[in-house]
Amino acid sequence: MKVCVVTLGCKVNSYESEIIIEHFKDKNYEIVDKYINADIFVINTCTVTNTAGSKSKKIIRDVKRDNPKAILVVCGCLAQEKQENLNSLNIDILIGNKNKSKIVELVEDFLKSHKPYIKFEDMQKVEFEDMQVQKFSTHTRAFLKIQDGCNNYCSYCIIPYLRGALRCKKFAKAIEEAKILAEASHQEIVLTGIHTGTYQDDGYDLVDLINQMSKIPTLKRIRISSIEVLEITDKFLQMLKDNPKVCDHLHIPLQSGSNKILKLMNRRYTKEKYKQIIKKIRTIRPNISITTDLIVGFPFEDEELFEETYKFCQEMKFSKIHVFPFSSKNGTKAAGMSNHVPNIIKKQRVQKILKLSKELEEEYYQKFYHQEVEVLIEKASDDYSTGHTSNYINIKILKKLKPNTFYKLVIDKVCQSNVHAHLIDCKIKN
Repeated sequence: MKVCVVTLGCKVNSYESEIIIEHFKDKNYEIVDKYINADIFVINTCTVTNTAGSKSKKIIRDVKRDNPKAILVVCGCLAQEKQENLNSLNIDILIGNKNKSKIVELVEDFLKSHKPYIKFEDMQKVEFEDMQVQKFSTHTRAFLKIQDGCNNYCSYCIIPYLRGALRCKKFAKAIEEAKILAEASHQEIVLTGIHTGTYQDDGYDLVDLINQMSKIPTLKRIRISSIEVLEITDKFLQMLKDNPKVCDHLHIPLQSGSNKILKLMNRRYTKEKYKQIIKKIRTIRPNISITTDLIVGFPFEDEELFEETYKFCQEMKFSKIHVFPFSSKNGTKAAGMSNHVPNIIKKQRVQKILKLSKELEEEYYQKFYHQEVEVLIEKASDDYSTGHTSNYINIKILKKLKPNTFYKLVIDKVCQSNVHAHLIDCKIKN
């Protein structure tokens, strides 16, 4: 039977979908990419914003309409949030954020009984659902989920309610999985979670985990998907200084450059504290790429407060800004706030930040013009190859190179976000 797994949202979902795919492959199902002619569809949904939720629901409806005889499995955050609303869509197997690792078993039970399966767990009471990926079939780099859930309860965020409380993978199991992925020829591993920087197990923290992973000889890079600014401790900074396997790129969400808005968001830092920690990072690694997330149009964000955020982003010299208009989610504290910003103003602010992001991105890339860089090739065709540097610059080379291989290149062209390079010589870095 043919199976199509559709993944929406974050890297945690991508990791969990890879588990689902592996389990189907182990039972000799055929994995297909397209939305047509599959016998089984698994839709791993997202609802972090209203737009993401609407997209997830549209895909569910489209798949159901176009493949009426297929078995439809829906899981993930939208399912967890909209349990009752989705019941009317005649979904065969409907679960939330628990038991994704058991989807193949649920499908095979359904094939025997033909009885719909709907079950949701109380996410505040579940333990870490241990999973282990053997190899990522669609990526050069591999994701490793080390953590789930969040205890922060930012006033705009629905995720703690849908993913549950903070919980972590066992230290020994995380190291074991990292070794398996490295043995499967993954030279870069991305540590991911809902709140990755909070990792802890039996006295070990994220720094301990990274330092232990770094002892795996064939593992060349360790990348952190995202980390909160207050989790960048002196211990973390020392690791950043001493450990060359840690990528020269950190994604550190800001969300707002206004202390008033940060307080309303229940973010537990000020812009001054954020700036202080970024300065420490850049003292250790002057050329590091620091990217961020930003929410504009939060309740009470008037023009003056937005300009404060805009100027702070200019000052911070981020290499990329992922910007989102505030999306009111029922069940969050922010949904009940007054002084909501009109959608048209949110859109204008998004566009202004996007323009700034492109300017800052090009400014950052220009620093490496005519510089030697090391690139891990991810995709290759007859005409060109692409890959990323440690500091997450996407490089294009007009030459067919060997995927999953490191090359030394020189950047010779920067045009907005398009960066081109050429080989120094034909030597491959082992």
